[in-house]
Amino acid sequence: MTESKPSAPPAKQDERQALASRNLPTMVLSTASNPLTAPLPQLSSQTPAERAAARFAIEGSAIISGGAGTLALSASRALLEHGLSSLCLLDLPGTLKSSHDQISQLQLDFPNKIRTLPVDVTSSSAVNQAFDEAASLTGGIDILCCFAGIVGCVPSISATAEQFSKVIDVNLTGSFLCAQAAARHMIQAKKGGSIMLTASISAHHVNYPQPQAAYNVSKIGVTHLTRNLAAEWAVHGIRVNSISPGYMDTILNAGDNLKEVRDIWANRCPMGRMGDIEEVTGPVVLLCSKRAGRYITGADLIVDGGAMCF
Repeated sequence: MTESKPSAPPAKQDERQALASRNLPTMVLSTASNPLTAPLPQLSSQTPAERAAARFAIEGSAIISGGAGTLALSASRALLEHGLSSLCLLDLPGTLKSSHDQISQLQLDFPNKIRTLPVDVTSSSAVNQAFDEAASLTGGIDILCCFAGIVGCVPSISATAEQFSKVIDVNLTGSFLCAQAAARHMIQAKKGGSIMLTASISAHHVNYPQPQAAYNVSKIGVTHLTRNLAAEWAVHGIRVNSISPGYMDTILNAGDNLKEVRDIWANRCPMGRMGDIEEVTGPVVLLCSKRAGRYITGADLIVDGGAMCF
């Protein structure tokens, strides 16, 4: 007598059979006649200086997640200097509090243009609520810059599932949730927009000497998320790009305990040093400028002093 093998549960069988009759959603790409992606009219009847300024002008309102961080505040100042009309900084309550002095100085330098809102970027409901409130406060969302992120330097053999997941949730899922919330407002407004995510050179190679697999994975996820969203949302006039900073001279990389590691990073960089905070602002302005970045989408701009040459 032959013993029969147990059959798969009916529910599982039904799920597999359903795959054969499913309908896949398809992307819709833009066309040359779409005014949201067509070239802008040429600048005319201006002086060379006026044309140069207009080329990198920043228009409209922006949201910056992780907005109380060092790089985000530097980028905020640059965007405001180039013409941004209003800005909403989103971050955790504690970070907004610890950066109070820097934010207050920015508000003093640019009166009536800057607001702050607390948000946890890993919470879909919190993100949607914050973006709705920010859009109401600023009159819309034309630009999103995602700077929210955390680092986790843990040997992979001893990393817990919670440690790994937390980094992915903040850096990758958080970027997606913010981009999605901003895109919904941009699509509804039918004016297009610019979304800039923050990846890292960690998306392009294995960092040395610190072990940080979760961080590196999260950042390469950000670069591929950038390309996917750029392809899907171009038809709406939404450009999606990312920057990949190298090792920057911020508080995260400060302290005597890190001197040996900083020396390793600098010695592996053709320019022989870490990046200055200000050196990120030019790429941010380029990608967020409606005119300067008009035909740039799905790109990852590496800002690393040449470290990725090796």
